[in-house]
Amino acid sequence: MKETFLVKHAVGGRAFIDTGKHPVPYTWEQQGEQWLFSVQMDQPEQIAELLKWKDELNVFVFQEFENEPTRKLWFYVSGDGVQFTEDKGELTIVATSNITYIPDQFSAQ
Repeated sequence: MKETFLVKHAVGGRAFIDTGKHPVPYTWEQQGEQWLFSVQMDQPEQIAELLKWKDELNVFVFQEFENEPTRKLWFYVSGDGVQFTEDKGELTIVATSNITYIPDQFSAQ
């Protein structure tokens, strides 16, 4: 399985992180009723811009399988769920809900 991790500005659609274009180390896991994303980043300008919009971020994980359609997971993030620990170079994002969908299962009527 190939996975792409995206962090986007919800309103403008601008991507702050897109591992399909610029790989960065990240992990994610479900913890109870929320999801924790940890991203290693050392680009202060990019972090500063992302943090300006922390109240309007969405997180996406695209999972591509060899013999199945791509699965897209869309996570909703609240502003207090975004933190950056400068000495570790670690961005932490906590999502409180998500939607999983398979684009191939939707069609125009």
